Amino acid sequence: MVEKNSEDEGSARWVLACELRRLRESSGRSLARLADEIKYDRTYLHRLETGERLSKLPVMEALDRTYGTGGLLVRLWGLARLDAFKDKYREFMKFEAKATIMQKYTMVVPGLLQSEPFAREALASAPAPISQRELEENVAARLGRQELLHRNPPPDVRIILDESALRRPASDPKVWHDQLTRIVEAADAPHMTIQVISFSAGLHGLMGGSLSLLWMADGSSVAYVEGNNSGDLIEEPEEVARYRLTYDRLRDAALSPHDSAAFMRQLVEDSGP
Repeated sequence: MVEKNSEDEGSARWVLACELRRLRESSGRSLARLADEIKYDRTYLHRLETGERLSKLPVMEALDRTYGTGGLLVRLWGLARLDAFKDKYREFMKFEAKATIMQKYTMVVPGLLQSEPFAREALASAPAPISQRELEENVAARLGRQELLHRNPPPDVRIILDESALRRPASDPKVWHDQLTRIVEAADAPHMTIQVISFSAGLHGLMGGSLSLLWMADGSSVAYVEGNNSGDLIEEPEEVARYRLTYDRLRDAALSPHDSAAFMRQLVEDSGP
């Protein structure tokens, strides 16, 4: 039986858990047999069916293939991921999922570029302590967002990284080296542009937070401004235009994509064993 409380019942996550159990039982499979077929741990699969864990995309893809459900579980998983985020950010993610152009500035390594070990450490460092279960759920939700970079066609993405994002390492040198390598590799993608705003550029209008600008296929746009403990979704065209101008000025002050890549490659080399 799926474990739930009154707040869970009816949520996408609860529906996904119920459907996972229903599909397995109707197919006549035991958890042990399913674990053997798709090569995932039996206990892990049980936790998905009870709603204790939120899986990663490859697990849902494997289960869709096993049950012949034509992508149903992947779609339910996409909805269930949204349960892990606050309301305003959840609305932003809905826009992000259908954006054709993305422009971002951040003072930390953005979730879209984080490796799993780095994401786990970053999320574990939150001011309010969280349980191991909550941590793993948040890691899965954050990594799940990265799938939007692999849509066909993918969105056109420009990310301006504050130099501080590249100077504050993870506690494990290997995790940090791998994270820097991941960013450099991401910059090589044809739909991705990464620039660095160096300390030498001085003060600028976006210090102290992050900014995301999104454009949809119909030409509409939104902005999302985030601070340490708050986020604001902006849909008014005049306000979005004002943030776009601020972003354009920051882009002009940043290192060129070529120089940014050289700067980041040097950091990778310096962080190596």
